[in-house]
Amino acid sequence: MGHLRDKTFYCEKELTLSIIGGKWKMLIMWHLGKEGTKRFGELKSMIPEITQRMLASQLRELEDDLIVHREVYPVVPPKVEYSLTKRGESLMPILESMYDWGSEYMETVLNNQADRKEESL
Repeated sequence: MGHLRDKTFYCEKELTLSIIGGKWKMLIMWHLGKEGTKRFGELKSMIPEITQRMLASQLRELEDDLIVHREVYPVVPPKVEYSLTKRGESLMPILESMYDWGSEYMETVLNNQADRKEESL
């Protein structure tokens, strides 16, 4: 049994999904893992549907969970960069597997469903 953010987890899979789950966390990790260190504005432009408030919140949670590192540079104007930690990098094979599974599912299942719908019309 483990605890994180005042929640008790009885299963390791549940804990993992709590850390990487949600609409935006995996996209944030994907961009940082595939494209390297990014500033807030760069991440925002890579995920245009996300609000600034949500991006800040998700980055904060990922930082609290030791998945993302936030580097603040003492310059004017302020410069902040985000990157994956070693622990965050260890999630990349999982995200790549999820990407591969999703791509295969989209090709075989979703496209077949669309084809069947067209045939029935």
